[in-house]
Amino acid sequence: MEKSLKGFFETFLKKDSLFSERAVLQSQYTPEEIIHRENEVKQLANILAPCLRVEKPSNVFIYGKTGTGKTLTAKYVSNQMMELAKTNNLPVKIIYINCKLSKVADTEYRLVAQLARELGKEIPPTGLPTEEVYKIFNHAITTQKMQFILVLDEIDQLVKKAGDEIIYNLTRMNAELKNSQVTLVGISNDLMFTDTMDPRVKSSLSEEEIVFPPYNALQLQDILKKRASFAFKQGVLSDGVIGKCAAYAAREHGDARRALELLRVAGEIAERANNKTINIEHIDEAEEKIEKDRIIDIVKTQPKQQQATLYAILYFKKREAIFTGEIYDVYKQICEKVGLRPLTQRRVSDIIGELDMLGIITAKVISKGRFGRTREISLPIPETLIPKIVSALEQSMGL
Repeated sequence: MEKSLKGFFETFLKKDSLFSERAVLQSQYTPEEIIHRENEVKQLANILAPCLRVEKPSNVFIYGKTGTGKTLTAKYVSNQMMELAKTNNLPVKIIYINCKLSKVADTEYRLVAQLARELGKEIPPTGLPTEEVYKIFNHAITTQKMQFILVLDEIDQLVKKAGDEIIYNLTRMNAELKNSQVTLVGISNDLMFTDTMDPRVKSSLSEEEIVFPPYNALQLQDILKKRASFAFKQGVLSDGVIGKCAAYAAREHGDARRALELLRVAGEIAERANNKTINIEHIDEAEEKIEKDRIIDIVKTQPKQQQATLYAILYFKKREAIFTGEIYDVYKQICEKVGLRPLTQRRVSDIIGELDMLGIITAKVISKGRFGRTREISLPIPETLIPKIVSALEQSMGL
């Protein structure tokens, strides 16, 4: 086996790649020029520019659907500002944190500890009172005399996990700081995110807002053409590939990240098949592969009650129509096996509605006359994917 693998890797190294720079199509890549976001770049730059004069800018919240260039714009403006600050020896520091990452921003302690570490302080992963960690962070900012900009990506996830008190504490720090100031840049997919905040937290923010609209199909084509010119070797993209990619992504609310992922995966599929060009068929294959991966990821990250409900639905996978009452009986048996406390039938019905919204199942409410109403459930996912979902659920629930 080791010998055959060695041979495989040696052959792989000798093969010509379709890519010249694969990283250009990955989500963490920041291009030197951002197209179709010139207005948003300018707005954010105008808001944050005062920190270069050692004045506190406004807090700012950036909203928009996934793949509309929010993170890209924030990183691009941050990079440009930091280059200028270093050249001119200005006391500015910008820290970017993705709040979706566990062990970094899932509790108030972890987030503030991470901020203190970014300023060179040693903080243990646990053990200190949160108030003490704030003091260390406070002291680090004060002694360094700086304009400190904190970019919190997916800030709504932080508030869901740690509560909105953390936002209040970070904004109120400025009242205690003498030589430094903290400015928050929040990025969220949820336009209504701040509406559920405590009124005193909202008033402490006094933020400005930038809303990012979705890209249209023509804008997506421009973005893909630009990136593809760096990512692939000349002549490997067949006619219509960029257009098909853009059309798929425009259908998904103008998601540029998805468009770039489609193009990258299509390139990888073509390369593995030893094709010299990337064709429209490779885009279709990439779409199917990404969709499968997305469903498995959703299933794995669902809470245990949702997983138990879905597992009960999949018990009837060979049936054309499944009804809520049948599912509930199987669901209770699963709860008993895995040590879960069964929910009421009404709550399980709500979970079925949630799974329908995620697109994993299709649930249609039908009337049974004097016997009331029930949900008729079917499975829109490909049949070949069901064993993988069942396996993922069994592994997650310990069945």
